Amino acid sequence: MRLQALQDVNGLPADSLQAISDSSSFSQLDIIFQAGWIMVPILLLSLLTIYLLVERLMTIRKSATDKQEIMHRIREYVASGNITGAQAFCEVQDKPLTRILKHGLERLGRPISEIQDAVNAAGKHEAFELEKRMDVLASIAGIAPMLGFLGTVTGMIDAFREIQSLQGNVNPSVLAGGIWEALISTAAGLVVGILAYFFYNYLLGLIKRLVNDMEQSTTEFIDLLQAPAPEATASSDYSSHF
Repeated sequence: MRLQALQDVNGLPADSLQAISDSSSFSQLDIIFQAGWIMVPILLLSLLTIYLLVERLMTIRKSATDKQEIMHRIREYVASGNITGAQAFCEVQDKPLTRILKHGLERLGRPISEIQDAVNAAGKHEAFELEKRMDVLASIAGIAPMLGFLGTVTGMIDAFREIQSLQGNVNPSVLAGGIWEALISTAAGLVVGILAYFFYNYLLGLIKRLVNDMEQSTTEFIDLLQAPAPEATASSDYSSHF
């Protein structure tokens, strides 16, 4: 009755209206899986992208710290000669920056070049830990669009094979349906690739800021060790009067 009423108003055949009604009832998930098997790895890559984003954000959040406060505390410990207290403070904080400083504090009394090498090596290790799995995210940004293009190519091949099997006697709507189904994989691959590329650059910016803070703090730490102690200066001035 409803289709008949629409037919009277719009002048469209009932079977055409039924086809429109059926097509509009498709869910988004049904449309996605029209692209075939290629959507499975693309969906897996999308889930992997979300996992890497959450995992790296949590790691960066745990690594963030107030470098000025930490260096102020370390400076106080070193100035008072309480190296053990400085090491304990670094262990309690357990941040990339404090782990780097702890490597330097453990080597106090050795040549400054040896301390600097230890601090630099620790800094490289912490930077590597922060950048871990970022190469996977960059790979997803490149692989996902290529998988989408592959799905489109295979879909077009299937569509033209069907045309050949029917000796060209194909309704244009059938051909159009095969084409848009093939293009779904390209759209999905591009969406995943764009998101992965955006998240990669966003996370890389956060990591670079953390690494820059660590480099500045380690340089300040080395300068602190090379500065003369106030007690030593006062004692030398006192002895010079005799």
